[in-house]
Amino acid sequence: MIYEKVELHNIEDLVSVEGIPGLRMQRVPESVRVKLNPDAQFQMCRPACSEIRFVSDHPVSIELSCPEGLGTVEVFYGTFQSQKKYEIKQDISVIHLPEPDQMNMYDQSKLSDLSFSPDVCRLIMAGDAIFIHEIQGENCRPPNRDELPRLRYLAYGTSITQGGNATSPHLTYVEQVGVRLGADVINLGSDGSAFCEFEIADYIAARKDWDFATLALSVNMLKFQLSFFYERISYMINSICRSNPRRPVICITLFPYSREFGDTFIGMEDKGLPEDYREALRMAIQNCPCENVYLLEGPDILKDIGGLSPDLLHPGDQGMIFMGENLARQIKPLIEHFIREKKNLEVERK
Repeated sequence: MIYEKVELHNIEDLVSVEGIPGLRMQRVPESVRVKLNPDAQFQMCRPACSEIRFVSDHPVSIELSCPEGLGTVEVFYGTFQSQKKYEIKQDISVIHLPEPDQMNMYDQSKLSDLSFSPDVCRLIMAGDAIFIHEIQGENCRPPNRDELPRLRYLAYGTSITQGGNATSPHLTYVEQVGVRLGADVINLGSDGSAFCEFEIADYIAARKDWDFATLALSVNMLKFQLSFFYERISYMINSICRSNPRRPVICITLFPYSREFGDTFIGMEDKGLPEDYREALRMAIQNCPCENVYLLEGPDILKDIGGLSPDLLHPGDQGMIFMGENLARQIKPLIEHFIREKKNLEVERK
């Protein structure tokens, strides 16, 4: 969405909260958020790789706050990672962004294959809910479409999709997939609360701004009966696939996790074995009448359990990178037609 002089990426609503100055940035519209389970309502207010983007040849200042926790902001110029990293706390933080001198010196023709133009300043956010206050700067504008990746990738899933234990938002597996496929990421991961509600399924299906999607379905739902799990995932898969038969919808079974390594505490409330839920997802895809649905196995994406954190559930940085590499490799042949269209458009532009 466009707000004043900038683009808010992976942000779909700005909400005024009583008693708190500024506007809360959230990843889904308020009309959708309030229909989700309470934990998901909370998580959809957390940024999860959301970005503030702009282009300017003058310094820009942006005021942010995080009234009820801690947020972080990392600065990129296109795909170039700055060393700047900010903590956003309760008091308003003013982020000053001078134009980096080096970026004025590059030979644009030699950087034309990059998915992002280096002119695009990207503030990548993570942590708790962040409020935006004021933007100041001359000649500041949102990026043009040709300054951004042509492809759009939407990801739904659990805390692992939202960011898990990655130490930086650009190290999450969804961002790693985006980098490898030259795609912009829409992250709808929902920590501990990816329950595949009909409302979130309908919302994803109705969005027109993505080219392919992954649905990681879903270790959060092992607390529900298998029949309930099957009903929810079937509705989500069918609704999203039918929304546009040209858009690949890639469903991923449960990633390896603690219960499969002998843990009896974390999984004690599970209603069935992990393999039961993997098989239910296979059946839901087999019964889906659409041709644009695909199945990938979670254990084939996260092959090395050494990439997990000590909780044996959430991947660390190395595990996220492994997942991004494996997932991108398997997705690429499924989206070849979008990649070809992107290349054709780039040729036309030249």
